[in-house]
Amino acid sequence: MVQVYRPFLSGVYAVSAGLFRFRQAIPWRVDGAGEDHVFAFDGEYGRFIASKVKSHRRALHEYAGEAGLTPELREQVTNFTAQTLVRDSGGFITWDGVVLRNSRLGWAARLEPRWGGVEVVERFGAPFSSLMADVQPLNALDFLGLNVPEDLAIVARNDSRDWLAAVHVLSPQHWNPLDKLGRDFVAVHEPVAGSEPMNRTAPRLVDAVISRGPFVRFAWGVSMGDRLDHHPNAPADQDRAQATPFDPDGAFLRVERQTLTGFPGVDGALFTIRPYTYPLREAVKKPQDARSLAAALRTMTPAQVQYKGLSVIGEDLLTWLDARAEKNCG
Repeated sequence: MVQVYRPFLSGVYAVSAGLFRFRQAIPWRVDGAGEDHVFAFDGEYGRFIASKVKSHRRALHEYAGEAGLTPELREQVTNFTAQTLVRDSGGFITWDGVVLRNSRLGWAARLEPRWGGVEVVERFGAPFSSLMADVQPLNALDFLGLNVPEDLAIVARNDSRDWLAAVHVLSPQHWNPLDKLGRDFVAVHEPVAGSEPMNRTAPRLVDAVISRGPFVRFAWGVSMGDRLDHHPNAPADQDRAQATPFDPDGAFLRVERQTLTGFPGVDGALFTIRPYTYPLREAVKKPQDARSLAAALRTMTPAQVQYKGLSVIGEDLLTWLDARAEKNCG
């Protein structure tokens, strides 16, 4: 079952850290429960892997890279990720400290956590093995990233300086992962409209992420289409195109579930990003949901409307939401 998140239910759009500790109640979950998983495996698994493989084949160098990643931090992140995949996958991924095996993708690889080495040692029949038939992972992080729906990023810190030390982001939402590589928290978030208050607390936020996690947070927007990869250099589609009118049957709520796990012993953290795309009609099935989304959109500044790609469809979207809020009709 795919979890449904509705972060807009507060009726306010805000750019903030918005950190929830693991197991802390999430008010916009359907059941209001907390969460304690890093990786989410559900019925969308095949779709995510297919999208990642397509991006990987097109131009991996545009989605992944490293900048000053230390062997110590790489080792911690690799081991943690492999161990957590075993737990969160429910057992279809196994790891013996050397070989990680995925019985759904039909491959296994020997990993060298400290230096990032990878050697595919076995391929076998499995539900999604055809997707991986000719995929050659570049390194350990690349292999791990191809086994999960989530995108991966590694934050490093040395004394008071922090930077993005590695990215493996195959489902970016209209941003270039390499533009962020090697940059500090403020520079990474500077393009985000309304991020100034959050950026002023950057040193405290980075320290919290490394020393006090793990945390989960959410970001959201509305897209005209449910494609996962919107790298600026990927083939264009209808989302954010000037000629694309608002159509409720082609609109989606896109929610990013992000987790942050710190490794204080090596002064770094793992950041994961998992997009969820829900048909807009389903996301605002109840009148109060449509009312909350409309209210949240109306709190956006003009700069935020532009940043979220809503300049073209915004007014028609609001008109449709207002009607739905009143009548709960299609």
